[in-house]
This record gives sequence, structure tokens and C-alpha cells, in this order.
Amino acid sequence: MSVIDVGGKVREGEELDIRAVSNWLIENGSEISGPAEVTQYSGGASNWTYRLKYENADLILRRPPKGTKAKSAHDMAREYNVQRLLAPFYPVLPEMIGLCQDESVIGCDFYVMKRIEGIIPRAKLPPELQFGEAEVRKLCINVIDKLIELHQVPYQGTELEKIGKGDGYCRRQVEGWDARYEKAHTLNVPSFKYVRKWLNDNIPEDSTSCIIHNDWRFDNVILDPKNPTEVIGVLDWEMATIGDPLMDLGSALAYWVEDTDNQIFKSTRRQPTNLKGMFSRKEVVDYYLEKTGLQTENWSFYEVFGIFRLAVIAQQIYYRYYHKQTDNPAFKDFWIVIHALHIRALKLIGMQKLEANDIAQKYIEKFKEILGK
Repeated sequence: MSVIDVGGKVREGEELDIRAVSNWLIENGSEISGPAEVTQYSGGASNWTYRLKYENADLILRRPPKGTKAKSAHDMAREYNVQRLLAPFYPVLPEMIGLCQDESVIGCDFYVMKRIEGIIPRAKLPPELQFGEAEVRKLCINVIDKLIELHQVPYQGTELEKIGKGDGYCRRQVEGWDARYEKAHTLNVPSFKYVRKWLNDNIPEDSTSCIIHNDWRFDNVILDPKNPTEVIGVLDWEMATIGDPLMDLGSALAYWVEDTDNQIFKSTRRQPTNLKGMFSRKEVVDYYLEKTGLQTENWSFYEVFGIFRLAVIAQQIYYRYYHKQTDNPAFKDFWIVIHALHIRALKLIGMQKLEANDIAQKYIEKFKEILGK
């Protein structure tokens, strides 16, 4: 069995009009030949990603999902241009082929890029890799180092400056994600009112500004098949911007599930951060700060923000399921995860006992034992 990530069967209701895409590619200068074999990648819960394997070309197509609520999170033109502009400074990006903003082609914007052949490290590493603790540690460090390398890209004086809004990133993020949660709220999830107030009351000044990925996870990197601890590609740039690197790190660690975490978090694990040899969340922070020279006296803010931000992302996705804009069964129980994230954030700010005042307390009782309360 190959360890190379190739995608799988296209999900029902998410079929791609490959004839229309192929015609568009040819009209825009791509010398493709033969019919395309179309598969779909299952890892993402946001934009849809397809592999188009022609006789002479191996391509990836990205498009927004149907029933999109948060359109700003699915800006194909922005995602395409960020990668195009960043590629000269950060040589682990796919080569961009073209951007289509003519909705008459397949009903939405999309872009196409060349596929990077490699291994995507998802929840479980392929057993064929036979990684021991030393290899896991090397992979862990290489993934963190690649994030640090991104944060050190010299973007000043280039077109990349246009992708950000300048100083005040931390405040804009807290206010922005707060508003997004309000818009996507459903009756079966908590209000996060104490967490949101705490974040607003504890916003720090930006530590510095740099290019940030904003969705940094192991399953957004591609590993070299010949040397699988090395990162040769980085994917999913839809939320990349100029911002505070500690916010990027805090957001990344919201996904960093350790082997000692409770069962709900373990059930959501999408990357192999539970393996022996992986850093703990604290070790990641210590390593990052030491290597970059950055300092913070309030790491809890970045950690709590990352958790709240992840809850908002999950809720935006769940909102689509709740309102029958998608019937993907993978989203059915997202509301439970949102409760778990809420409790985790409350613990960090020392207010876990206040959960009884939340509108959704009745739901928490159903899985309090699992959470280890």
C-alpha cells in the first residue's frame, strides 16, 4: 500500500464538472491531454479539494463548499494570490496554474495548482514509515521550524504587504472572531460570554508582525516520500495574512492533541501529536520562543484565543449542518466539540465553575464524565 496521499472517491453531492474544468484549462493555456481521473481529499472541513490526474498533468483544484455562510473564509482569489506572491520567498508552495472567477464554469470561483507528490501526516502516520521516537521528534521539530521559517519571510516592501491590515492585529482578531461566533451561533452551543469578555479584557499589543499561516497543522504539510521527516509542501493558505506570530502559534496549538487529553479531544485529533517523541504544547511554546527570541508574559491569552477561534471555526461549519446547508455526517457532532473547547477555555481562565450559568448547561451534563470534570 502506498503512503503517498492520492485522495479518494468524490463525496456524493460534491461532484465536479470535470468537462467544464478541462475546457477552461485548455482555453487558458494548459496543455492537458486525455480524460482526467478525479478524486477528492477528505481531510478538510472547509474548502473542497480535488485531484485531477490527466495523462500529462497532475493538478489540484480548490473551490468553496456549497451553502457557504462565511464567504470571507472562502476567497479563492485571495488564497491563490497569497501563494503566488509568497512562493519566491518560501519554496514549499505548489505552483499556481490559474484562477477562475467566472461562475458560469462550475458555479463558483476556483483555482488550480500543480500537485506536490508526498505524504500528508494525518491522525495516524502510515505504518509503512516505521517511525520510532527519534523520527517522530525530528518530524515534530521540522514542522515547527517550517512555521518559524514562514514567520521570518522578509515581506516588507513587497506586494505581500497588501494581504494584511497593519498594527492592531490582536484586537482585530478578538473582535472579528467574536462577531463571527455571534453570527454562527445555534441554540445548542454555549455563549462563550465569559471567555469572550476575558479575551477582550486581556488583549495585548502585537508582539511583532509577520506572514502567518493561520491554519498550521500537520495535515496541512506534505512530507518527502524519500525522507519523510522533511517538509516539502505547505497547503491551505485561505486564512494567511500579516499578523502576530504568537497568535499563529496559539491557533496551531488548539489542534495539538496530546495523549493525556480527554476522550472528546482525542476523538477530534487530526494530526499525530499524540505519539511518543512529539513535543507537548508547553514544549512547543518553549521551543518556539527560544528559537525566535520572542517573549511573552501572557501566553494564556494566545492559548485561550486559539481555543476560542477553533470553536468559532467549528461552529461556522456546524451552522451549515444545523441549517441543512450540508448533510455531511462528519459535522453532526461538532456542537459537542464546541462545548469541550468552551470548558477547556474556562479552565485556562480559572472560571470553570461559571459554566452553570451558561444557556447550554443541560447539554454539558451528557458528557461531563468523559471530560473528566
